[in-house]
Amino acid sequence: MGMRLEVCGVSFFYASRDVLRDVTLEAGAGEVVGILGCNGCGKTTLLKCINATLTPANGCVTVDEEEMTGMSKRDVAKKMGFVTQSTYVTFPFTVYETVMMGRYSRIEAFGAENAGDVDAVHDAMSYAGVLEFKDRVISEMSGGERRRVMIARALAQEPDILLLDEPTLHLDLSHQFDLMELVRRLSRDKGMLAVIVTHDVVLASRYCDRVIMMKEGVVVAAGTGPDVITPNNLKEVFDIEAEVRPDDRFVLDVTIVGRASRHEGKPS
Repeated sequence: MGMRLEVCGVSFFYASRDVLRDVTLEAGAGEVVGILGCNGCGKTTLLKCINATLTPANGCVTVDEEEMTGMSKRDVAKKMGFVTQSTYVTFPFTVYETVMMGRYSRIEAFGAENAGDVDAVHDAMSYAGVLEFKDRVISEMSGGERRRVMIARALAQEPDILLLDEPTLHLDLSHQFDLMELVRRLSRDKGMLAVIVTHDVVLASRYCDRVIMMKEGVVVAAGTGPDVITPNNLKEVFDIEAEVRPDDRFVLDVTIVGRASRHEGKPS
């Protein structure tokens, strides 16, 4: 049996506001799981509970039955790589230096990088398609290139799980598809579990093996794309009218028609 991530009845609160309420999901090695929902529905908070940046008020997160809460940051980083929304870098690090930062959990305190660390960094850069940029300053790169560097840095951790928060944000259309193809290759070739937070229904329908759809901190639907990405669920969660059809190339073909509320009450 392969690696298993379990989120069991997780709730989280900011002050008096409920952000997550009794969220449960399971996922395993080699899967791409999409967490879909509008802005502010709790998607990013869920990712931060999964990687123990935040501590749930109720419930727990386990990897292979080992609870994440209370685990050291170094040990969490050995299990999970986290690619945040922001790719902004203040200091003029090179791509190589940035990716090497992903090895901190593997290098002993006050220790120096060794040949194994260098090999892991080169493999990560090669896989993410940024090896040719290794000497470039990351702050001078495009948004799409920086996103790939951040994925390479996460891969250098050699994690079992890759968490990505809105990975296609601010990317042009071609780079959005390139990045999602990269994530799919990681899951297929390396057996990595990828958990992607997004509000892009079309990309989720094409690239995610399973989908969790959230609204106001609650899981509305969970399952395969065809089970979850339905006209009724899209209307309830996103207030959009959409046509969803099976597609031999992409599993689903999703066409956004428009805002659902604008069509309500109009004669057919």
